[in-house]
Parts: sequence; structure tokens; C-alpha cells
Amino acid sequence: MAIGWQLATVGSIHDETPTVRTFTLGLPGWSGHRPGQHLDLRLTAEDGYSVERSYSIASEPERPGEVDITVERIEGGEISPFLHEVVVPGDRLEVRGPIGGYFVWEAALGGPLLLVAGGSGVVPLMAMVRHRARSAPSVPTRLLFSSRTFDEIIYRDELDGLASARNGFEVLHTLTRGQPPGWTGYSRRIDEAMLAEALEPLGAEARAYACGPTALVEVVANGLVRLGLPPDRVRTERFGPTGT
Repeated sequence: MAIGWQLATVGSIHDETPTVRTFTLGLPGWSGHRPGQHLDLRLTAEDGYSVERSYSIASEPERPGEVDITVERIEGGEISPFLHEVVVPGDRLEVRGPIGGYFVWEAALGGPLLLVAGGSGVVPLMAMVRHRARSAPSVPTRLLFSSRTFDEIIYRDELDGLASARNGFEVLHTLTRGQPPGWTGYSRRIDEAMLAEALEPLGAEARAYACGPTALVEVVANGLVRLGLPPDRVRTERFGPTGT
């Protein structure tokens, strides 16, 4: 059965970094989603020309009637510049979803959980992190997050706050293109040695989800299998060569 288009009303708009913005979309007819799914967004010009893009859902399913999408502004893009420069609260946008059933994690699946993100690949993983906080705070979870610089860490303050609860959720950051004074995290691209350190406290029974640029995801998937995770416990989602 085809998923139909519906009109979403833009609620709040929040800057995550200088180039990344979160949009809360009100959807009274939303059927609910699973953490890791995405939606399609369509813009149609007055002359009938339309363009569609897929965006991961960043919010947890425990928030009925609305979803968050977090959008990185891509120079020369057809949709992200419009969202960043034109859209204001109260505007209406065409969306359809939720879409996808492979790259999902729900509390019922259990853990331990290893999440690995590159740049805006953190968005669907954030839905999992938020869902864990609301529904399964006892699941041991580690997020290994690669960003270019400190100012480009998406959801930085929220992740710090969640980690400060000290309830089994940890964030490991690596900055690949510059580090601030006193930086104590990693300072290189994700590699197998880093993955081994991230995985070690969770053990070989961990479920792993990796999302980001294709090259990063391939390193992660291959590395985790070499480290002993069964391939069916490693799920990946990848996009083009942006980010880290």
C-alpha cells in the first residue's frame, strides 16, 4: 500500500550548528514511526516543477503528532537552502512517511547498543538515543561520533546532558579537522583501533548501527565484523561524500 502525502506545519526551528538546523513538523495524522526511519519531503514550484528529498527522523516516537528533521545546508542543493533561508514557523510542507524498516532500533530489541555516526549521520541515531532515554534507559549504549570541528558537533549540548545522567549512555567524540585547546577526545578519522575501544565495554553481544558517509560506514562495518560482531548485528545506512 502506497504511503500518501500529507501537509506538515512547521513549528519551531532550532539551529544545531552554523550549517545544521532542526525543524519540528506538526503532523496530526502521523501514524507514528520507529527510531531510524525517514520521511520524504516534496517542494513544488508554481510552474509545477517538484523535487523530493529523504530526511531521517531525529525525534523519538514517544512524541505523538510531530516529528523533527535535522537538515544540513548543502551549497547548490535544491531543498536544504530553501529550508534554511525561506521556511519560517507556520509554513506548510508536503511530507510522506514513515519509510524504512531495516535501519531501526526499538527498546524491545534490547542491547547493548553501539552507535557510530559521521557528521549528519547522527540524525537517525539521535532518534534511537532519545527513544532509549524515554523507554529503555537501562540499555548500555555508546555513541562514537565523528565531526570535523567542535562547532560542528550536532546536538552537542543535548548529548552532553544525556551523558551526564550516568545511566549507561556514553558519547565518544572524534574531531577530524581541528580540535579546541584542552581537547581530550579522539583527533582522527574512525579506525578499527577506535572501534575496538568503543566496543570493548559492550562486548560481542552488542547491536551496532552506523550512519554517515559511505567511506566511513564501510570502515565501521568491516571493522566491527573483524572485531567479532556477527554481520547480522551490524546495520548500516550511508550517504554521499560529505561530512567527515
